[in-house]
Amino acid sequence: MKKIPIPITRLTQDSDLPLPKYATELSSGLDLLADISEPVTIEPFGRVLIPTGIAIAIPEGMEAQVRSRSGLAYKNGIMALNSPGTIDADYRGEIKVILYNSSKDNFVVERGMKIAQLVFAPVIMITWEETDSLEDTSRSSGGFGSTGV
Repeated sequence: MKKIPIPITRLTQDSDLPLPKYATELSSGLDLLADISEPVTIEPFGRVLIPTGIAIAIPEGMEAQVRSRSGLAYKNGIMALNSPGTIDADYRGEIKVILYNSSKDNFVVERGMKIAQLVFAPVIMITWEETDSLEDTSRSSGGFGSTGV
């Protein structure tokens, strides 16, 4: 498996939190941790912006995607709201995660809690080629629900 070095900066120099890491040898996402000084409560159907205390330099031609953690989503109804959230290669600010509580119960985020995953992916840049018509397919312009019930 190819490994690409990614520069990372701790925004709080005296942070006791470890850097994001893979939970297992074959994990595709690194765990992002909540870098908060006190617990944050997310009310039912509420959303909060949780800092991670890190900034990264993504190489040109790549992006980082912030995704929900399946355990938090299933057990507690807590999701990264715009999952996957895209971090562009030219962004150098702090990574923050929008957490959404889809449950009817309050949820408390604690310092150091695993709140999301960070997955790196290649980016393909396109150029538009304007045309008067598009090649026809068997689906054509069939949209929502057109291929099944």
